[in-house]
Amino acid sequence: MATSIALRNIDRGVAFVVVDAADRSVNTLTAELGGELTELIGALEADDACCGAVIASGKRDSFVVGADIDRLSRLQSRQQAEEISRRAQQLLDRLAEATKPVVAAIHGPCLGGGLELALACHGRVCSDAPATALGLPEVKLGLIPGAGGTQRLPRLIGVQAALDLILTGSSVRPVAARKLGLVDEVVELANLENAAAARARLLAASHGPRDWHALLDRELANLRRWTRSAKYAELLLGGNPLGRRVLLNRGAAAVRQRSGDRYPAPYAALRAVEAGLARGLEHGLQVESEQFAELLVSPVSRRLVELFQATQALKKETGSHDPKLRARPVERLAVLGGGLMGAGIAGVAAGRGISVRIKERDAEQCGLAVQRVWSTLRRRIKRGQLDARGAAQIAARVSASGDLAGLARCDLVIEAVFEELALKSALLAQAEERVGESCVLASNTSSLPIAKLAAACRRPHNVLGMHFFSPVPKMPLLEVIRQPQTCDQALVTAVALGKRLGKHTIVVRDGVGFYTSRILAPYISEATHVLAEGAPIDAVDEALCDFGFPVGPITLLDEVGIDVAEKVSHVMMGAYGERLRHAPLLPALVADNRQGHKNRRGFYLYDGKKGDRRVDVTVYDLLPGGRRRARVNPAEVQRRLVLQMVNEAMHCLGEGILQCPRDGDIGAIYGLAFPPFLGGPFRYTDGMGAGRLVDELLRLRDRFGLRFEPAPALVEAARGGRSFYPA
Repeated sequence: MATSIALRNIDRGVAFVVVDAADRSVNTLTAELGGELTELIGALEADDACCGAVIASGKRDSFVVGADIDRLSRLQSRQQAEEISRRAQQLLDRLAEATKPVVAAIHGPCLGGGLELALACHGRVCSDAPATALGLPEVKLGLIPGAGGTQRLPRLIGVQAALDLILTGSSVRPVAARKLGLVDEVVELANLENAAAARARLLAASHGPRDWHALLDRELANLRRWTRSAKYAELLLGGNPLGRRVLLNRGAAAVRQRSGDRYPAPYAALRAVEAGLARGLEHGLQVESEQFAELLVSPVSRRLVELFQATQALKKETGSHDPKLRARPVERLAVLGGGLMGAGIAGVAAGRGISVRIKERDAEQCGLAVQRVWSTLRRRIKRGQLDARGAAQIAARVSASGDLAGLARCDLVIEAVFEELALKSALLAQAEERVGESCVLASNTSSLPIAKLAAACRRPHNVLGMHFFSPVPKMPLLEVIRQPQTCDQALVTAVALGKRLGKHTIVVRDGVGFYTSRILAPYISEATHVLAEGAPIDAVDEALCDFGFPVGPITLLDEVGIDVAEKVSHVMMGAYGERLRHAPLLPALVADNRQGHKNRRGFYLYDGKKGDRRVDVTVYDLLPGGRRRARVNPAEVQRRLVLQMVNEAMHCLGEGILQCPRDGDIGAIYGLAFPPFLGGPFRYTDGMGAGRLVDELLRLRDRFGLRFEPAPALVEAARGGRSFYPA
């Protein structure tokens, strides 16, 4: 890869160093970049006309976004991985030990290796732009920072704050970064380089040549700045081994609560942080590189890296096989319905610079829709993700009306009302009368066939589905559904909008349930069969949480709504037959007014004030077996439910609902929270072996019936000894 490190100019003693990977859209931390940077720093140290340097990016909207994941994924041994890590550490050590101060001028994403580069600098100034974010996301790839991040970050901002970033892989916005001490200043983009240069001159005038590692180590003594109580800081953070142990144990407990023991990376990060604090920087760096190398070749990291690469590949796809076809720009969006889903879509779109018109049935509902948008914005302000001015700018892009006025100028319309075919069809037909000839009409539905909705329109080639997931601001998946008459132009426009909204956007073929709702249906259905056999509610949920799902299937039933699930079950069984038949539990619960979380009464009872829940033992009176529940084998419960989901994914691939296994894995992970460390239904099948999976399903079929009949696509793969991904 051709990496460019260029000395742009020297202005009043400050050298401006520009990082610009010539053959990449973003900068990544590579050995080539480090080597060129080291050589340039050495030259500047020998230049009497230079008192310091500023490192900036030549890319328009990003600083440095991490390491070269494709290169790392090709490493085959721990030794290779450790050598890569040690080399990166040494390169950044050279930067940190420079005899003249170096300041990072950060604009846009500064992530992973990019932040490690900035941490090795002697000062950091960032822009206040919405695109600017700083973080160490390596744990999301099953890794830890491997170029000094586990060592320099705690020394800069304190152990607790550093662990919060390292163990979660989360990023922080400029204002929050300043409060943490991660950056020294936050300035407007137009003033970024001037502010960075001024800081470099200040450091040079104040300190001159010095041991920057010693400076970072002395930051440990100043950590009382980041706590409310100086005495508390002295006890826990001021070099006290017992205090460090308290913090590290707290970090480990938080990791166990979030993900159990399925992800080794957070625990490896804790070991590296502890080693550095207990025995010094050099020892910490050694442990960091060893842990990094061990993780890089682990199965968990392989699956997470494959998932990352899959999402990166997905970003390059347009939804059409015609490379010349371009999406029509969407600058004005109409959302029909301002409930939680509609307001969520509107808020996300407005946050991406799109003008949004919400249509509701009356003035009162219009006001509530706008309030829902503001509610989300206020939460973002509270978390430091947004300031009041930015929130006001986003809200100003959202308007609401009780009629269809203003639709004529819209580029795309999304209806987001209740799951009723007649209502959705009527709204789309009414909207079509107001919009232009090329306006795309989309339905946000989780299961209704798009072809039936398109039948109500005069221009069915403009109609498709856009299935968002709730809550829209948080859920990263968008399912775009193509019905037989949808034209490529409409499709690429919807896909481009999904990407602009920051969603992983997969295209699936029309059919009842599409992909995600369809593979969720047999998973939930099997949970009702297990309950009907006498299993305790909490035991079923715990079994699937232990497998790796964030919530269990019974909790999910309560969240979706028992009444909604009961209606959908009839639709699914009508389309796909007995394999999607629920056990006959839900009608009795609906008759007893058990709707789930929304009315605080379902399989669980919910405390509205505290947010607590507990199994409602009286619900057992409505279930087969009554209150006398049987002990269950968690492994068998896991196998039954998970294999139902995986087998249905195979049906979807064989029937052409899915375009490829990759989309199936992305959809299951980002839409349904299939455990990422297993890679999705198709990676999971490849790891298990198609033949073994068929054998498991046949054994379950013999015990429980035809709903476990293996999908033809799976049988074919097993017969041919094929995997769904290249080896």
